[in-house]
Amino acid sequence: MKLRYAHRLVLAFTLAASACTPHVRPATTPAPHWLGTWTSSQQLVEPRNMPPAPLANSTLRQVIHVSLGGPRIRVTLSNLFGDGPIAIGAARIARSAGGGAIEPASERALTFGGADSVTIAAGQSVTTDPLDFPVSPLSSLALTLRIGVAPSALTGHPGSRTTSYIKAGDWVSAPDLADATTTEHWYLVAGLDVVAEGSAVVTLGNSITDGHGAGTNRDDRWPDNLARRLQADPRTRQVAVLNAGIGGNRILADGLGPAALSRLTRDVLDQSGVRWVIVLEGVNDIGGTRSAAAADSVATGLIAAYGRMIAAAHARGLRIYGATILPFGGSFYDGPGHEEARQRVNKWIRTGGAFNAVIDFDAVVRDPADPHRLRPNADSGDHLHPGEEGYRMMADAIDLRLFAR
Repeated sequence: MKLRYAHRLVLAFTLAASACTPHVRPATTPAPHWLGTWTSSQQLVEPRNMPPAPLANSTLRQVIHVSLGGPRIRVTLSNLFGDGPIAIGAARIARSAGGGAIEPASERALTFGGADSVTIAAGQSVTTDPLDFPVSPLSSLALTLRIGVAPSALTGHPGSRTTSYIKAGDWVSAPDLADATTTEHWYLVAGLDVVAEGSAVVTLGNSITDGHGAGTNRDDRWPDNLARRLQADPRTRQVAVLNAGIGGNRILADGLGPAALSRLTRDVLDQSGVRWVIVLEGVNDIGGTRSAAAADSVATGLIAAYGRMIAAAHARGLRIYGATILPFGGSFYDGPGHEEARQRVNKWIRTGGAFNAVIDFDAVVRDPADPHRLRPNADSGDHLHPGEEGYRMMADAIDLRLFAR
């Protein structure tokens, strides 16, 4: 522990020194407004991630872990990638009691334009009416939906690392769905906003941001750990964290989920109350190439794409922070020219001066004895994704002054 703490102090100093104008603060604290406290980036659910039981004519209960609290909420449901309408017969929100259980006294009905039900057309999303429902920071809520008609193509977020519960019939107000069929995916639920005075930071990324290698139902991805750190510091208690990671995501082309460039507006710029963006993307673009020449070409494309992201963020008045790409030596992505491409991109992130600040995750988790590999204690075992300790190291190294008011 002593060694880890000393390492953390050194990293904090290094990252603070590398940040461009990290002390810039808004002139005033915004009045209470709608602010995203939780999100899941939506994509077409692949066949292997479809519900294990029929979603039509069933009850679906999903647990979401918020970052920031507030007295009022609204929930967004999405049928963006559906090939037909989806009918929501009823929707309830409650405090989670763990597993498939809720705190019954906390349960409230969600409405849609005053109605208890709604049909969401293919390609559309809906947001519930505002509801007085006090939410505490870092708490877990259970969203329960009674679903009627459902399309064959579903919208969702496969990388939930959180157990969801599906049971045939109407169980929308059941205190516990412990006997339901379970799955580790989210479906339809795209976001939850609260009324608060603060601002949000969106973490745009791939499976490393989505939390591959983190524990199920443990909420210990690096954005989760960042949210806990922000809540523990009086300077940053009004900062929400919105995880916009998608496993397998790329910047330059669609893969698992739309390319980061094409989803930037939806998943980042249009989020309620967003003020900051952290970009950790590019490893899937580099890792997918099959030659040194192709890897070098992708590196050129990534640098240009970062520039487009920066321009789009600045046009909205946001501050955008570049995170260096983690090492992946020894993984299935290790190939000709890949390390050279990663180093070229990371050098541009560190020294190009285009991002408002740099978060040097590479320096945090690389093995000092073999810098193109992850530290053994940070590695999940596949030499590409950090494990739980690696995600803690990443969050611990972020300079919170980047978000202080």
